[in-house]
Amino acid sequence: MHAEPPGTTSAHTPPMRPATGPAATGPAATGPAAAGPAAAGGPGSAAPPPAARPPAARARWIRRPLTGVALALGLLGAFLAAPASAGQPRQSPPAAPGVDIPADVTAGVAVFDRSTGSFTERINADHRFRSASIVKLLLTLDFLWDRGPGYDIPQQDRGRLEAMLRSSDDDEASYYWAQRGRGAIIERMVPRLGLTGTTPPPAAYPGYWGYTSLTAADTVRIYRHILDEAPAPVRDFIMGNLHRATRCANDGYDQYFGIPSAFEGPWAVKQGWSGFSSGGCTADDGTPAAADAVAGAGARGPAGADRPPAAGEAGAPALPAASPARSAADVDLVREALHTTGTVGADDRTIVAVLTLHPDGTPYGTAYSGLTRLVGSLDVPGARRPAGTWFETWGDGVRIRAGATTSSAVVSTLPAGADVLVSCQRRGQLISDPPHSSAWWAHLPQYGGYMTTVYIDAESRLPGVPDCT
Repeated sequence: MHAEPPGTTSAHTPPMRPATGPAATGPAATGPAAAGPAAAGGPGSAAPPPAARPPAARARWIRRPLTGVALALGLLGAFLAAPASAGQPRQSPPAAPGVDIPADVTAGVAVFDRSTGSFTERINADHRFRSASIVKLLLTLDFLWDRGPGYDIPQQDRGRLEAMLRSSDDDEASYYWAQRGRGAIIERMVPRLGLTGTTPPPAAYPGYWGYTSLTAADTVRIYRHILDEAPAPVRDFIMGNLHRATRCANDGYDQYFGIPSAFEGPWAVKQGWSGFSSGGCTADDGTPAAADAVAGAGARGPAGADRPPAAGEAGAPALPAASPARSAADVDLVREALHTTGTVGADDRTIVAVLTLHPDGTPYGTAYSGLTRLVGSLDVPGARRPAGTWFETWGDGVRIRAGATTSSAVVSTLPAGADVLVSCQRRGQLISDPPHSSAWWAHLPQYGGYMTTVYIDAESRLPGVPDCT
């Protein structure tokens, strides 16, 4: 599992537009500004400018054409940027009391220790966010609610639910949202679980399941119900799938931000994201296939009521284009949302819910790293933080490989600009992307693979990192 130079630009990644404001340090881009709310449940239509970062961590971008060597390694049609801080390790996030919430990020945090029955963190825990894919927990509970006493799940539904829980499949969520009454699902689940900040999507967006409002406190209540009140078959089915969450979601996003990156296992997660452009994550063998493919059924009908069109597409609700802060029912539908929720520690000891909104234009890799740092700074009883040194990266489409050569199997593709944890380094194939070159490869224990240090470090060997033995 190695990473090497970037490959072709992902089909999921639209052109960037010029960054604006004092925090803009990235390359110029050409895409239009978003015309409406981010699409529910997964990647949205907005392609926002980079978020502000502390001065010491800001990237200085160098634009240059790709060289013949880079092209031979599969670097096609992209400009790459090397940060001024490349190769300089950043400190691993400390445990509480210093919770690391960037000044430009809105966060709702709730951490509940089941062994003591008390919260160790509560920060804006009742602030309402659009749920994105976290609502899939409620869709699953609603489906299973009246199936007792055996709670048998038909095979096709089992495939759908597993894909939705483990790999955050949006088509399956849209199927159950339409089949079971859309907002009526939320209206049923709120009194069942005693939720206080959860509401259906706004009336103008009845098909957008990801616009369900949710709070960090309610997310903890959902997990407490699953773990401590739900019948054993329901608990075991849901938590069993969350413990096997795949790195690559079915829409091509790397969903191991937050809890999976900040802590060693055991953990279980249900993640959510909305409004970003990413994709390109290499599907792992454990990714459940879509239920229709498993069952051999034909394609479903037009999206229509099941999956609403993204803002700006035919059939999407019209929105005032000039409104800088569109929201519905006091829930922000525009800024990029990234949520990490689940459990950490033996026997699902601690429930963690961190819901975040990022400045419009924040790249996925930036939000991915920021949320991971935030989660790593929390007081999470039973958590174990991974050993190694964190580094910033640069480049788009950087591959992680099974060995220290470009001929080794591709394990995954790194989200552009995401921080990586490095445990050791070894010599391998020389990689050149002028003016940088290196024969050193960094081992990324959380991926189980390697990436060339070219896209971490302009000086080849990483400082303070031991050799792999």
